[in-house]
Amino acid sequence: MSNKTILILGANSDMAKAIANEFKSNRFELMLAVRKPKNDSEIEFDAIDFAAHEAFVKNLKTLPDVVVTAFGVLTEGDEAFQSPELSLETTLVNYSGVVSILGHLSKAMAQRGTGSIIGISSVAGERGRGSNYVYGSAKAGVTAYLDGLRNYFFTKGIHVMTVKPGYVDTKMKAHKPTPGVVTASPEQVAKAIFRGYKSKKNTVYVVSIWRWIMLIIRNIPEFIFKRMSL
Repeated sequence: MSNKTILILGANSDMAKAIANEFKSNRFELMLAVRKPKNDSEIEFDAIDFAAHEAFVKNLKTLPDVVVTAFGVLTEGDEAFQSPELSLETTLVNYSGVVSILGHLSKAMAQRGTGSIIGISSVAGERGRGSNYVYGSAKAGVTAYLDGLRNYFFTKGIHVMTVKPGYVDTKMKAHKPTPGVVTASPEQVAKAIFRGYKSKKNTVYVVSIWRWIMLIIRNIPEFIFKRMSL
C-alpha cells in the first residue's frame, strides 16, 4: 500500500516546513508548492495567478490526499492605511488565492470522493482590529469560506479543517516579540494540525487559550472596543 500524499501550498515558510516534517515523519509523501522553486522537488505555484490554478491542479503528478493552504502575507494596520495597493494585494493573496486554488482542488477531490483540506486561517479574523484590519478581514473571509466548504462537502467524502494558530514564533513575527504563553512554535502548530487531521477536527486552536481570549474580544461592546488599541 502506497503512502498518502500531502500538498503544501506556500511550502517555504517556517510553519509550512514544520508541517512538512511532521507529515513526512508519519509516512506521507510530500508535494511542496512555492512561488519560486529552487529544485526539482518543488512545484511552482503563485497564489494570485488565478488563471494558472486550473492547470496547476491538472498537472499535478497525483491528486493529493491532503491539501494545506499555508501561504499568506501579514500586513499591519499602518502599512495598509499608507498603501491601498498593498491592502489589495493582502486580500488577493490571503483570501482570493485560497478560494481560487481550493475551488479547483476541492472539485477534483469531490470527483474522486475522498480528501482532506486544511486551511490555515487566523484568530485575527474573529473581530476587526485596527492593528491589522485588512489582514484580519481577509482571514475572516477565509474562516467563513472554510466553514461553508466544510458544510458543503459534509456528505461528499471531503473533510475541511480550519486552523487558527494565534501568534507563532516565525521570521514573519520576528520584528514584533509576542508573549510566550500565547505563542506557539512552528513545531507545535504542525503537531496540532496532524492531530486534528487524524481526529477530523473542524476547527483547531493551536494554543487553546486563544479560544477564550477571542471569546472575550468578540464580546467587548463596540463603544468600548473602538477606544482600545488592539
